[in-house]
Order: sequence, then structure tokens, then C-alpha cells
Amino acid sequence: MLVKDIMSSFVIMIDEEKDLRKTARKMRDHDVGCLLVYSDDNLSGIVTDRDITCKGVADCMDFDALTAGDVMSKDIIWCNENENVEDAIRLMENNQIKRLPVLDDEMTLVGILTLGDISTHLSHELSGEVVEAISSSANKICPTIIN
Repeated sequence: MLVKDIMSSFVIMIDEEKDLRKTARKMRDHDVGCLLVYSDDNLSGIVTDRDITCKGVADCMDFDALTAGDVMSKDIIWCNENENVEDAIRLMENNQIKRLPVLDDEMTLVGILTLGDISTHLSHELSGEVVEAISSSANKICPTIIN
């Protein structure tokens, strides 16, 4: 099975200069957990709800001055639409990421592969293994709840 067979072609993007409130509202309004970030018509990063919370809210004194570009992850890991799903899954597992932008042969963004896509199209057993592998580092980092 190829990535293009199961990916979501519905991708929401935002300019990296948009303020963080607009970024969060766009996620809420489209019911998504990440936005791909662009600058000058080029993919420049990815911002997740976790980025907004951890880098924007928890660490910042002046939330209103922040933009999507301030909290986004800049090192974008992506896959090609014609890759085997198993290869894309390994990429996600090795990099501990839950969302993978998908590019075509011309390096144009054509979609996004998420854990939701994987769980919808692959067996429950394989989906569970992927979630466990991607989440394993979080369990090692935070094994207990601290008040």
C-alpha cells in the first residue's frame, strides 16, 4: 500500500507571520491538531497544538506577540506520496512524530499522513504497534504525574 492511498489530502496551512491566537483558532475551527506553516509560498514548518501550549503558553511572557513561526518546528520530516506506508511508518517511529507531510515528485505538498489515517486503513494490531512505538519516548520521559 502506498502513502497516497491512505493520506489525507485535506491540509490546512497558515502563514508563519500569523499571530498565535489566529493559529489556535484556525486549528479549533478546522478541528485539527496541526497546521503546516508557509512563508513566501514555501513550506517552512509545522505547528501543533502541543507547540502552542508548550512553547507559546508555558514559556512565554507575551503571548500576544508570538506568531506561528515563533513556535513551529522548523526541521520538517516528510515522505513521498509514492512511498510504501511501511516506510513512512518507520520514519514516524524513528522520529517520534504523529504527523508526516506528504510531497509529490515535484516537491509539492499533496497531503498529510497521520496516526488517524494509519489506524483507519491498517489493521488494529499494526496501528497499535505504531502508536506504542511513537509514544514510547514520552513514557520514558514522564513516568509519573507530578502536581
